[in-house]
Amino acid sequence: MAYAPDIRPIYDADSHIMELPDFLKRYADPDLRDEIPAVSYSASIVTDAEVAEIMARGGRHSEQHVADLIGLGDHLIERVKEIQALGAFDSLERSVALDMLGFRSQLVFATHSVAMSFSPSSKTSLRLRYGATRAHNRHMAEFCARDKRLLGVAIVPLDDPALALEELDFAIRSDLKAVWVPHRACGDRSPGHVALDPFWERLATAGVPFVLHVGGSPLQLGKAWTNNGRPPVKDWMGGGENLRTKDVAVLHQGPETFLTMMLVDGVFERFPNLRGASVELGAGWVPSLLVRLDWVVQHWRKTDLNLAKFKRKPSEQLTEQIAFTPFVFEDVGSLIDQSNPELYLFSSDYPHTEGGRNPIARFEAALGSRPDEIRNRFYAENFLRIFPEARGL
Repeated sequence: MAYAPDIRPIYDADSHIMELPDFLKRYADPDLRDEIPAVSYSASIVTDAEVAEIMARGGRHSEQHVADLIGLGDHLIERVKEIQALGAFDSLERSVALDMLGFRSQLVFATHSVAMSFSPSSKTSLRLRYGATRAHNRHMAEFCARDKRLLGVAIVPLDDPALALEELDFAIRSDLKAVWVPHRACGDRSPGHVALDPFWERLATAGVPFVLHVGGSPLQLGKAWTNNGRPPVKDWMGGGENLRTKDVAVLHQGPETFLTMMLVDGVFERFPNLRGASVELGAGWVPSLLVRLDWVVQHWRKTDLNLAKFKRKPSEQLTEQIAFTPFVFEDVGSLIDQSNPELYLFSSDYPHTEGGRNPIARFEAALGSRPDEIRNRFYAENFLRIFPEARGL
């Protein structure tokens, strides 16, 4: 018996690979291999000893560990997380895990290997950042190639429009199903800059969605914002490197700003076939975003000639072209009531701890007595609108 009940199809908008230290190095161009660092777990609850033990076995779980995980049956998602989870870094195991979870398909994101590619620091050369990007995309394509249900997510930094378009073409040729872009300014440009129009047009023409995801911009606030003269606050995992109270309180500001700039600069209006999703960045901010952008355009279109060209309200553009994954602790039912049922996607975050032990049960509680039509949209139809290649899986 699978974890997901056999009532309706469920598509998972968020899952992850737990990359081993050589995830990038093994797939990097030979002339860059020595300059690209090993993937680090220093900001994770995974210990160095756990990683070392797995690497000592040649990058594998023990046969007994795998057998024990399979023996968990439909309790798999609640019992073992992170690097010890079934299919955390082995694609054959991952297919077994997906059978056990019962999801029709799932997007597959990296976890720790995007830092160099997405870093806004000028200390890292474009050559290295895009070299690490190519290594990631090669490895992700190989991981997902054996199972059509695994929808691999490429990464592409947007700081250099020409290099971004080159990497996008590689990702499309590699059959990766979505493209993760960092939700920050694109170097010294807005994501709606005319120099990036060929990038958005290529995505729209190819039918490949873009995605925003936590980790696409620095997780933590600048030090000045946390300097309050009091002892430092621990993060939610009990350490200091992950999201802390202040960080999570303003986490939405990055993706909200990025999507707002795209919209105000007319990207969605110019490319109505472009699709995208905001993943693991919460959704509690979405209803107010729709309201605010509608009145901004209504009142500023007289002075901003770009807005005067809009044929659809911002809320219509976003509803038709974007979707959002609520956190497991957010009340998705209330968010639907405040906006509309076409905006939200189910996600498990497997095998990350943040996804919770029983995400379906928690989302079901939030959906309450709402009709099957709304549930079908949340678990399947909205996903298939953004990621139509999953239809029929």
